[in-house]
Amino acid sequence: MLDTIAGLKQDMIHSVENALAEDIRDGDITAQLIPETEQASATIITRDNCVIAGAEWVNEVFRQLDPSVEVRWQVNDGDQVAANSTLFTLKGSARSLLTGERTALNFLQLLSGTASISQKYADIVEGTGVKLLDTRKTIPGLRTAQKYAVTCGNCHNHRIGLYDAFLIKENHIAACGGITEAVTTAKQQAPGKPVEVEVENLDELKLALDAQADIVMLDNFSNDDMRAAVKLNKEQYGGNAKLEASGGITNETLRPIAETGVDYISIGALTKDCKAVDLSMRFSM
Repeated sequence: MLDTIAGLKQDMIHSVENALAEDIRDGDITAQLIPETEQASATIITRDNCVIAGAEWVNEVFRQLDPSVEVRWQVNDGDQVAANSTLFTLKGSARSLLTGERTALNFLQLLSGTASISQKYADIVEGTGVKLLDTRKTIPGLRTAQKYAVTCGNCHNHRIGLYDAFLIKENHIAACGGITEAVTTAKQQAPGKPVEVEVENLDELKLALDAQADIVMLDNFSNDDMRAAVKLNKEQYGGNAKLEASGGITNETLRPIAETGVDYISIGALTKDCKAVDLSMRFSM
């Protein structure tokens, strides 16, 4: 699954390097109280029902810290697991297990939290055919990791950053001189890259569709206006553009929005409002 997002594996390696560096610096002084030759084992459990994401980050922590540590997984990324389930076990140097514990669990608890809330939203719209998208509202430095976790929770990725797709918003439109001008320039500058335009009403939607935008974001549209937008796009423009709902998405509003017939719904909460999963490591000598 790590191949689903360009650059993810290299980002993971760098993220783990940075996380270990900020935690250990010039040495784990507490772990050094333990004899260097002491061996130990540990079992990691979840205290919460959750969807797992981040196994490779845990593996990478111990690969970098001490390759002799044995990591044995009992679950896979994307699995839904019940509270008090065993996730994986560790065996090796007692020092290494204790030094790597917090960094490894930090990655796993955050990414599993992201996957879990994504699955929660995906369950709400099941059967509607809509795709739920994440946004760029991610933890700095963990963009690709969180976007990977979103896919473990059966949601989907919007653009990864500012480089792989256009998202032309109100200020871009004003600076470019209008929707038509902005879309035309984008297609000329980077042929083949998706061009999305944010609109605030049906008149702006028509301008975006006339300009042949690939995706149109319906910003804070009412459900009635979204239904009208879907009908307009289908009947007058052959459904060539994809329509994305955005703004004010909650548990209560999500299903009715999905039922308007839009193609996508973008939800910042998938990555910015996630609650870390409660994990525990049981250590034994």
